[in-house]
Amino acid sequence: MIPASFEYVRVESVPEAISALAEHGEDAKLLAGGHSLLPLMKLRLATPSVLVDLGRVPDLSYVRDDGEHIAIGALTRHHDVNLSPILADHVPLLAHVAGRVGDPQVRHRGTIGGSVSHGDPASDLPAAVLALGGSLVARGPNGDRVIPASEFFLGFLETALSPDEVLTEIRVPKSGPGHAYQKFVRRSQDWAIVGVAVARVNGSVGVSLVNMGPVPLRASAVEAALAQGASAADASERADEGSDPTGDHNASPEFRRHLAKVLTRRALQEAGL
Repeated sequence: MIPASFEYVRVESVPEAISALAEHGEDAKLLAGGHSLLPLMKLRLATPSVLVDLGRVPDLSYVRDDGEHIAIGALTRHHDVNLSPILADHVPLLAHVAGRVGDPQVRHRGTIGGSVSHGDPASDLPAAVLALGGSLVARGPNGDRVIPASEFFLGFLETALSPDEVLTEIRVPKSGPGHAYQKFVRRSQDWAIVGVAVARVNGSVGVSLVNMGPVPLRASAVEAALAQGASAADASERADEGSDPTGDHNASPEFRRHLAKVLTRRALQEAGL
């Protein structure tokens, strides 16, 4: 498929990107690695009239220890997240999940900010950021605002970013050992039919679900059961509570509910819970 025609604007800084978004309005879309947006454009599911290319903005690719949390620039490639020694030491779940995204070509071009801001419920990294209790930094004409990951994903491919804002940074608390990511796929590089991310953070356990509703979901019932002393096997039986899985050619809603329980049990056991 060939995307609809569009105007291309390349920017060199975040303020320049914000100005371009303000000028072109809701018809403009930001382009980073392109692995989320371009497939939708080829299918004509997204038809922006203007693409604002952030790829050459120099100061949005980093992994930095900021004390209580780790800051990751929105243009940091999946490959660099996967191999970051800082994340390996302090947020191993995020490093591990980044290594499970797509194939090497995707990991060398795709960015963590592009993945998160796309808001796809079948994507790996949004669920990891959610399980960690992370937050997102958005910059617009009025400055920066910090959005908790629990408030960022609003609907299918819809986030709390305003049309004139740029996602600049992902912040995740330090978590250390005791993590896991389980996903079920038809082929090794496919989107997850169902996935489960688990992380220990500040003495509690975060659990999130991939492809179990229109947005990445916290498995709140599992977290509550664990906090009350339930075993991994017992807590995992509540994995599908509050979810709303859809059916497609890969799986029925019932099968997805079953997978959520199985994968949650495996992830909790892998994390040593």
